[in-house]
Amino acid sequence: MSYLLTALIAAGCAATGTRGGYIAAGVLLLFSFVLDCTDGQLARYSLQYSTMGAWLDATFDRAKEYAYYAGLALGAARNGDDVWALALGAMVLQSCRHIIDFSFNEANHDAVANSSPTAALSDKLDSVGWTVWLRRMIVLPIGERWAMIAMLTAVTTPRVVFYALLVGCAFAACYTTAGRLLRSLTRRARRTDRAAQALADLADTGPLAGLIAARGPRLPGAWTAPVLALVGAGALIAAALQQPFGSRQVIIAAAFYAVCSGLAVARPLKGALDWLVPPFFRAAEYCTILVLAARSEVDGALPAAFGLVAAVAYHHYDTVYRIRGGTGAPPRWLVRTIGGHEGRTLIVAVLAALLTGASGFATALTVLAAAVALIVLVESVRFWVSSGAPAVHDEGEAA
Repeated sequence: MSYLLTALIAAGCAATGTRGGYIAAGVLLLFSFVLDCTDGQLARYSLQYSTMGAWLDATFDRAKEYAYYAGLALGAARNGDDVWALALGAMVLQSCRHIIDFSFNEANHDAVANSSPTAALSDKLDSVGWTVWLRRMIVLPIGERWAMIAMLTAVTTPRVVFYALLVGCAFAACYTTAGRLLRSLTRRARRTDRAAQALADLADTGPLAGLIAARGPRLPGAWTAPVLALVGAGALIAAALQQPFGSRQVIIAAAFYAVCSGLAVARPLKGALDWLVPPFFRAAEYCTILVLAARSEVDGALPAAFGLVAAVAYHHYDTVYRIRGGTGAPPRWLVRTIGGHEGRTLIVAVLAALLTGASGFATALTVLAAAVALIVLVESVRFWVSSGAPAVHDEGEAA
């Protein structure tokens, strides 16, 4: 708990917008990481594990980092620099990187071995010491990422911090995803039923896409699911970018995305590249919210969108840790209640079309964010304090 409080104080210091506050924020952020590492090692050494401690450890890293992003955005706003779009973009990119990690790992959870040429090359490189450290650093894991954020906060501006984050994380995402694509295309093992179920749970399919999956056709083809997910996501994001804010064309694109999403998950996700389906869904939802909020030019829309994405991202991280613990995804009533990824995206598109006035869109996003956060947090706390909750520990972040 002390490391979370330290990180939140760091975010508060960054929110002051002063050079002294930025320096203090950088120092405290590094100190919180040291406390986090020390706390984890002491827990492992003393074998003092608990279900509550496991849940907190698994979620606090994300809470600290994203709260710090918000602190930087608030500090920049005090100096007349609006960087909320960059802060939300950094959170979206980091969350999408994580779902790529989780999805790929779950898809290959039951794999006995990877005999692909890419894996063989990786094994050869592991025998050369300096390449191991280089490859670990260029993926910008949590330690290196926080060190970069802390140092840049102390000596530059929030805008520079976010530019560095976006460039560094984008490069890392391209590097890791390219390697995983090559491994997936060159390995021969089929996905198991457990892997397919995990990917289906990570997809976070709501009632609309679920109905299409149940009643619609099951299209054949090994690459059908990721192609459909990519086409639907691409069409939605393109419409949000190209059409005027409030355009009904975005609603049509959101409906088309829901149809593609349902068709993508109609069959078990056992294809070589089906692990890309949840990341495509995540990118479509988060990026659509970001683009619509940025294009609305309504005061408060971007901070409200930041809160909405943070609430939804918590739900997605919570799903991951439940799956890791072997208890399966959150209950279906929860996913249906908060709409699923396609339902929330459609709701935001409709709100943008209906509420184009001065503050209506920002207010609606705030209400939606608060509702999602309340429902998700109440169910999450209920589950993790229950006797059936698994003691899942996050042994470190590779991305």
